[in-house]
Amino acid sequence: MTDMKTPYDVIIIGAGVVGCSIAHALASTSRKEPLRIALLERSLEEPDRIVGELLQPGGVMALQQLGLEECLEEIDSIPVHGYCVAEKNKIVHIPYPGGHKGRSFHHGKFIMNLRNAATKAKGVDVIEATVNDLIESESSQRIIGVTATKKKAADSEKISLYAHLVIVADGCFSNFRTKVMGARVCNPVTKSYFVGVILNDATLPYQYHGTVCLTDSAGPVLLYQIGTHDTRMLVDVKAPVPSDLKGHILEKIVPQLPSALHTSVTNAIQEGNIRKMPNSFLPSVMQGGNEFETKQGVFLVGDAWNMRHPLTGGGMTVAFNDVVILRNLLAQVEDLSRWDEITEGLRRWHWERKPLASTVNILSVALYDLFGANDDNLEVLRTGCFKYFELGGECVNGPVSLLAATIQSPATLFYHFFAVAFYSIWVMFTHPRLVEQGTGSKPRLLAPSVAEYPLLFMKAIFVVWTAIVVFVPLLWTEIRWWSPDDKNARTTVLFRYGMPVAALATIAFGAFKLTF
Repeated sequence: MTDMKTPYDVIIIGAGVVGCSIAHALASTSRKEPLRIALLERSLEEPDRIVGELLQPGGVMALQQLGLEECLEEIDSIPVHGYCVAEKNKIVHIPYPGGHKGRSFHHGKFIMNLRNAATKAKGVDVIEATVNDLIESESSQRIIGVTATKKKAADSEKISLYAHLVIVADGCFSNFRTKVMGARVCNPVTKSYFVGVILNDATLPYQYHGTVCLTDSAGPVLLYQIGTHDTRMLVDVKAPVPSDLKGHILEKIVPQLPSALHTSVTNAIQEGNIRKMPNSFLPSVMQGGNEFETKQGVFLVGDAWNMRHPLTGGGMTVAFNDVVILRNLLAQVEDLSRWDEITEGLRRWHWERKPLASTVNILSVALYDLFGANDDNLEVLRTGCFKYFELGGECVNGPVSLLAATIQSPATLFYHFFAVAFYSIWVMFTHPRLVEQGTGSKPRLLAPSVAEYPLLFMKAIFVVWTAIVVFVPLLWTEIRWWSPDDKNARTTVLFRYGMPVAALATIAFGAFKLTF
């Protein structure tokens, strides 16, 4: 084994979205002495993934702040001007306001551009090697480096690299999450799976827009163009995943998609390479400091630390925003061996990222719960959400700005979520729905009668309660700073009293607006 005693200031594990961007960002900061950075990746070949292919406008802006906007060029990337939501034969257009636009692309091509930018950055060594373990000081229990196996060495050469600071950015299947976080580790919760396939020359309802198709008794279907001729389709499938995925999609999903997509989807499913990825949720937990019992000398970033449902395409936006904040905070630390200063930076990072990260995280899971509705109350909310978008104006601009991460405000998200809940109740009371009046007769569109109001009133209470149950726990995961399993977790007045009061205040305000 080759030992290299402390040749680096920073070691970064993983040359993906976060690893490459943070290597480039740290190398670009102004210092008396340039940082020496090792960026380790087990394979530098072009990766092939079915997620990480859409960057929201907020992510594009963060990429520009990092000086990496050129990584979006010369990879056949596609401008994204907004979304549309399709349900059966109804389609509602949801454009980004203010001329904002995102970008979509083949994930691997984008990563190769990011790696090229990191390689060119001054002081960055990109090393193709598999990290086997973290090196811990016997005296201080601080992480001081890594052991790794070089990929192309003739004899599988093992090396030890040392640094003042180790950053773990090895993604959703992190090998080091538990070792860094210890007893405070949170295990990812798999909400469902995305089954992905590429369509050839597909016709979307709105060109250069992401398309969300809502289905009955199945999860949402997401489509967006990632190249001149390529369109990614992601089908949400709940566990247990059907053994015959092709049959499941062809029989239960395709008939519910817009008719213009039927041929291209059928051809892609019959001929294409179907792949699946877990859709996981992992709330962030404060790192750094002795009271949090995390390892010194190391911290987690990206999906290794915090994940949200990929339905809203917000993962890379959160990642680049995190890198912007970390770059600015770590630039103030002259000596990266000073763990007390690093700890203070990690504390500030944890809260400074909240406006954007919390908004994206909560929105992703809340929207998934609505769009993947599997009970009557969620179905009411889903129908109300669709019709809320149909109102246009701020009912579209507000939610899509949150989705685009151009507005970073959990409070605004809170308002729109419960506005949808109350509008859903209004729709339930007033809008016609299909009713079968007798055996053999055709269903007719009828508005609820006054005689149905008592039952609808009871259902309305359950709908509001369902909205609270969906939203408030998600908000709670973002405002706490300890692990859910932490036995010393502090029970705050905010949790016991503030959250219910905030929920009730929103409910009262929404009811007032609907009434007057």
